[in-house]
Amino acid sequence: MSSAVLASVDRHTRLAGHNRLALLLFGLAGSARYGINVFKVREVLRCPPLAPLPAMRPQVRGAVQYRGREIAVIDLQAAIGADVPADPARGHLLVTEFNGGLNGFLIGSVDRIVHVDVAGVETPAPGLDAGARISAVTRIEGALIGIVDVEQILADAQSPADAMPADAPIRARLATLSARRVLVADDSALARRQIRDVIIALGLECELAIDGRDALARLRAADRAGAGHVLLVSDIEMPGLDGYALTRAVRADPSLSGLPVLLHSSLSGVFNERLVTEVGANRFLAKFQPRALAEAIATMVMPPG
Repeated sequence: MSSAVLASVDRHTRLAGHNRLALLLFGLAGSARYGINVFKVREVLRCPPLAPLPAMRPQVRGAVQYRGREIAVIDLQAAIGADVPADPARGHLLVTEFNGGLNGFLIGSVDRIVHVDVAGVETPAPGLDAGARISAVTRIEGALIGIVDVEQILADAQSPADAMPADAPIRARLATLSARRVLVADDSALARRQIRDVIIALGLECELAIDGRDALARLRAADRAGAGHVLLVSDIEMPGLDGYALTRAVRADPSLSGLPVLLHSSLSGVFNERLVTEVGANRFLAKFQPRALAEAIATMVMPPG
């Protein structure tokens, strides 16, 4: 079934850049259904036997050999907060590729790929049981679908990354800027914190937006108040208005059209690079590389000389 589900992934690339999203739907415990962007999915297969890992965190169920590489397998059911762990003997292995690496997730049933209008994807209401592990929700055929924040789940299962040291010469040059505020648009609370920390380490000011619509409203309000931004750092997949559509809206607004835009996403590949140019963004950078992000931000806002 998995090969049939993923056989048409290539044609879904036509959705990118048009504020549309292709989701692979899958099930965990009970009747709840979840989704993940198909561009993060490399393969879905019946879960092979898991080998234990030393000092595993509770949500890590073990490791598997996948095409010559050993990858850890995270139980999505446990990561989202279910009381009962998933059964590997009855589950599927969802292999994803994002943030420059392969990751394995144990899921239950595999459903199908669906197309959704990003305008109908919303930020989850406070109090949702899965909390920060669900980055967005949408309705498909009347059923509520949670879109999992796999970056947050992966971060929960790993040791915290070391903080990026500040670069004193770069900070000194950036300190000469009269305008210093960077707007960050990302639906992941984890990503917002990570990017904010990099910006603050550079000595710049940071404003956070939870999605594309929020970002566009903040950009326009700041411009009207005469307190504009020096840079927009935007995720690509976000509720309401994705990063591509946000960039197009910025370029179409005469008051904002000259604002530098850095698209910063866990999605990677040729289609991203092509669309960066098509929508008018200045640069694309894959998540999450603190030093590379710092260098990109500094280069894009650095005063001449």
